Formats: sequence, structure tokens, C-alpha cells
Amino acid sequence: MSASTLRIHLLNDQLRAFPFPPRGEMVLTRVVADLPTDDLSEVLRQVRTFDAFSIDNDPHGEHDFGSFAHNGVRYFWKIDYYDRDKEYGSPNPADPAVTCRVLTVMRADEY
Repeated sequence: MSASTLRIHLLNDQLRAFPFPPRGEMVLTRVVADLPTDDLSEVLRQVRTFDAFSIDNDPHGEHDFGSFAHNGVRYFWKIDYYDRDKEYGSPNPADPAVTCRVLTVMRADEY
């Protein structure tokens, strides 16, 4: 794993653990945001603690995607890298000074 990939991997893990500035932003789809409090808490806990990374779901080693089930429903989370103005992709996702990370949590059927 390159130093750049390792840095992205670590920044993504930090974002999932604490998804608020200065590390990035979190977006919940309407369906996820409208979950009952206990279900939403569990879904977010599973995003924060996700560690089932494999070559199939993390081929680049960046820890930028995960999938899990809660109450028989499949959920996805995905991290995207934007420039600081969120107009374009980040010029360097390994550099937090030029990157805004956005963590999106959704039901799989919303993808």
C-alpha cells in the first residue's frame, strides 16, 4: 500500500469515527434520516465501527465504502472526495487541506 493510500485510508477511518468538521461532512438520505431514533443510532454505530473490509469491497485499500444489514435491511455508506468548495473532485484526497470528505449513508435500494 502506498503512503498516499494509507493516508486516505486513515483519514476515511477518522471521518467515520467522527464525521464532523474539520474532518468532513455526513449526509443521510431522507429514508435513513427518518428512521426511528434507535434504528438510526444503530445504523450510525455500524458505520462508525465497520471493519469488514476485503478485496471485494475495498479493492484500493482506501476504506471508502461499506455495506451491512440492520433489521433485515441492507445499508451502504460511501466516502467521496471533493475540493474544498465541493464543486469538483479533490486534487489530492490524501491532503485534508485541499479535500472535503463527504460520508453518505443510504439504504442499498436507494443507490
